[in-house]
Amino acid sequence: MTTVTMGDREMATDLLHTQKQTTADYNANANECAHPEIKSVFLDLLQSEQSIGHDLFCAMQNRGWYPTEEAPEEKKTAIRDQFCTYRNGLCN
Repeated sequence: MTTVTMGDREMATDLLHTQKQTTADYNANANECAHPEIKSVFLDLLQSEQSIGHDLFCAMQNRGWYPTEEAPEEKKTAIRDQFCTYRNGLCN
């Protein structure tokens, strides 16, 4: 029988995927929670899990396992404007 082991990069990728799913689940539960105190617990857990996920993302990025590129300034401006318009549309 052959034993297959995960390398550090594969393990980190799996952990980050798990963190993404966990935060998605906590977010959905917080959005659909009718009891304010329980919602607060979900939001605290969500913030904690997001912090863990971000730390993991940064560690992977620092090792070159999750490369990202700097977006051009015009693309950043376009995206910012798009979301500001969306947000303002919801508030009006």
